[in-house]
Amino acid sequence: MSMLDGIKRLFARTGDTERDQAELADWARSRQYSFRPVRGEEGGFVIEGRLGAQPWRLEWGPSQRPYIEGPELRLRAELGLPSDLQALVLDRTLQARLEKSVFDQYVESVQTRIDDQTPPEMRWLVMYAKLGGPELGALRDRFAAVSQAKAWLTQWLEGPLTAGLLAAPLVTGQPMVLMVSRGRLSLRTGLDEPQPQDLDAWLQLFQQAMREARRAADAGSDPGHASTQPSMFTATRTPADDETT
Repeated sequence: MSMLDGIKRLFARTGDTERDQAELADWARSRQYSFRPVRGEEGGFVIEGRLGAQPWRLEWGPSQRPYIEGPELRLRAELGLPSDLQALVLDRTLQARLEKSVFDQYVESVQTRIDDQTPPEMRWLVMYAKLGGPELGALRDRFAAVSQAKAWLTQWLEGPLTAGLLAAPLVTGQPMVLMVSRGRLSLRTGLDEPQPQDLDAWLQLFQQAMREARRAADAGSDPGHASTQPSMFTATRTPADDETT
């Protein structure tokens, strides 16, 4: 390929990215969400909206987790849940990968303890009891779930959230994590090229998880007491973020 061909390809990719972001911005505005591009060579964007009075934030950009290769879609919402509540739902394929990684790193190596640099998803799989097949019900073939508060986790997964997880647009090998930590709900998944229909589907699942988390909290289950300090969700900065700091 000649240098001229390379330049043409570069500008074509840039044009495609701009068109894609314009389409996503139109999609966001049509739903009364805010849309902001992310500065830098790696690009990405941030979308913010509300479920009733509850704000949420959606980010797409470089992965913040080693188990997600390529771009990552992230959603989060501060729900005011008990600060010591820790709960994790993830797909079965990712569960097997993370458990193998923990075994290789901490059992077959000289390292003797799991430190705070290890993602909480990995730590919790070791520390907390998993829901059994009967407790997972229809989810048992595709998902695993752990928490230090199994009663709360079971309540959270009851009802509409189970149907939402089964309808998630997961493809083979695509990692997905839904977790509660420090009062915050977050969702992570790999997503190479986000399209409006993708964002619709993942946002629908996330909002269902938001509603069901509030329902479970209102039901009054005792979350118990956590014994780890999970890493925080690192927010992506946008031009507007820089202007307000």
